[in-house]
Amino acid sequence: MVTLNLNNCKPFAQGYNRYCFQHPNNPDRCVKVIRPENIKSRYRRQSPVKRVLGTARLNDNTQELKAHGQPAIRQLLRAGEENTVWAHLPRFYGSVETSLGPANESELIRCADGSVAPTLESLIRGKKVTPELQEAISRFEAWLADTRILTRNLLPHNLVVTDHSGQSELFLVDGLGAPTIPQALAGVPGWSDRYITRKIARFHTRLAWEQDNRGLSWEDFQRLR
Repeated sequence: MVTLNLNNCKPFAQGYNRYCFQHPNNPDRCVKVIRPENIKSRYRRQSPVKRVLGTARLNDNTQELKAHGQPAIRQLLRAGEENTVWAHLPRFYGSVETSLGPANESELIRCADGSVAPTLESLIRGKKVTPELQEAISRFEAWLADTRILTRNLLPHNLVVTDHSGQSELFLVDGLGAPTIPQALAGVPGWSDRYITRKIARFHTRLAWEQDNRGLSWEDFQRLR
């Protein structure tokens, strides 16, 4: 396997758990590299019971690989519904070796002008929540409900907004998949629908907080809703 050299590359984005690089040989792909020091830090903060489960569940790349194998995605792909799957998810190309360690490779979502798509969080904070963006949010939520693709909590910094199709669309670039128990229950009739409905409702609360939190912390804001 060829090792990608990222030594002289700067990440275009980073979260607490991963660095995001433009693929050095393909500007339309993103390479996500784990920040191992933060996995160790998170592990040390776990309760003794959770430490028994090991560190694999704290590795976002490992969890992302599992998430792309969830039943809802597998079933859609088997049915030839690739365009449906990737309507709001970056195309996923699996794992790749890099000079900075194992990474996940996926489509790099860009805007029509070629720039990297901004996060929904940045648009909200820039007071750019237009009626067109509200419609894009509604289409994303309808896609979740229709496909029954499971996600973790929907956070504005894990969603990007692109206009490359001629209209604004949301793409989930992080947070795909569900914890072990919810994923195991996905086959129970009606359970996925209820799970996704709860995630969307929480997303609405989060959007309201991002737009006007009235000086309240996220925890306090949720209690008042």
